[in-house]
Amino acid sequence: MLMDGRIVAVKKLKIMSDSKLEQFINEVVILCQINHRNVVKLLGCCLETEVPLLVYEFIPNGTLSEHIHGQNEEFPITWEMRLQIATEVAKALSYLHSAASIPIYHRDIKSTNILLDDKYRAKVADFGTSKFFSIDQTHLTTQVQGTFGYLDPEYFQSSQFTEKSDVYSFGVVLIELLTGKKPILSTRSEERKSLALYFKISMKEDHLSDLLDARVVKEGMKEDINEIAFLARRCINLNGKKRPTMMEVAMELERIRKCQGDFRAQENSKEIEYNTTELIGP
Repeated sequence: MLMDGRIVAVKKLKIMSDSKLEQFINEVVILCQINHRNVVKLLGCCLETEVPLLVYEFIPNGTLSEHIHGQNEEFPITWEMRLQIATEVAKALSYLHSAASIPIYHRDIKSTNILLDDKYRAKVADFGTSKFFSIDQTHLTTQVQGTFGYLDPEYFQSSQFTEKSDVYSFGVVLIELLTGKKPILSTRSEERKSLALYFKISMKEDHLSDLLDARVVKEGMKEDINEIAFLARRCINLNGKKRPTMMEVAMELERIRKCQGDFRAQENSKEIEYNTTELIGP
């Protein structure tokens, strides 16, 4: 707690090394350039002490991963919330790629790096490995970094990170929201399978319904679920050039949300009209 009563979160290095310190400093530099409602706010830092510290706004509802994979029946993550979170993360990434003062690649998008505030709004976090890039650059050639299961196969093979590599990682998060499954599946035979690959096979063989989370099936409209499934499949295309941009993804998700909102409003209107007629009589 700060002197003014604000609750904050403090990030502290567990292991001191040059690379970890570099990531800390990189996060400060990156976050100083960002002002977006769906990106966690850096309030301050101390890099001169023995153990460097970063001070952030406190985000009370933990990570998206905790809510997807450790679902709490008292506070379930509904279909509407999933769609809202996906849209907010897409907008944040679209901002980083297209609207920030200097374009930024996040480079580690995953459900554990998406925090949820008191109203379950998404906040993208952890910019330690993020990179600035100039508008005329098409890619960054770097040592491969990222999280297995979310890592763009094209980047893994070429060491060339593009904005479409973030799109691939976001596609995996979309699939997590649809299926409730982890990005790496453990099978009975102890094999570890990629959720992204399993998802593509399920869609190709028309077995997607077997993979979907029960709450998604119960609460979502079939048309909306299918549209998001097709969007996720486009995001994880092995050919980065065939993936949509994050701006296109954000616009598509916003359109689906709006259509869902309009449909709900119509249904509520019909229900009110029916109840009033029942009350008044013919």
